[in-house]
Amino acid sequence: MTGVPPELVWRCRRGTRELDLLLSRYLEQAYAAAPSDEQARFVALLERRDSELQALFFGGANRDESLGDLPARILALASVSA
Repeated sequence: MTGVPPELVWRCRRGTRELDLLLSRYLEQAYAAAPSDEQARFVALLERRDSELQALFFGGANRDESLGDLPARILALASVSA
């Protein structure tokens, strides 16, 4: 993956296959071309616990303004590629 820091590949590996797929797909398809502020939000997103990410992506969590539209972009990539 050109333009992707190798440590982010490992940080996208999570405790569930669903999260692995969501995060890895964004990293592979959108991260390198994303603006630097979105890249920073993605790195911050990877700091969260799996339970927080599951609630954010699969329901149960309120929208987090600090992430902007990043969760929606990640989900949109998943639905396009599915």
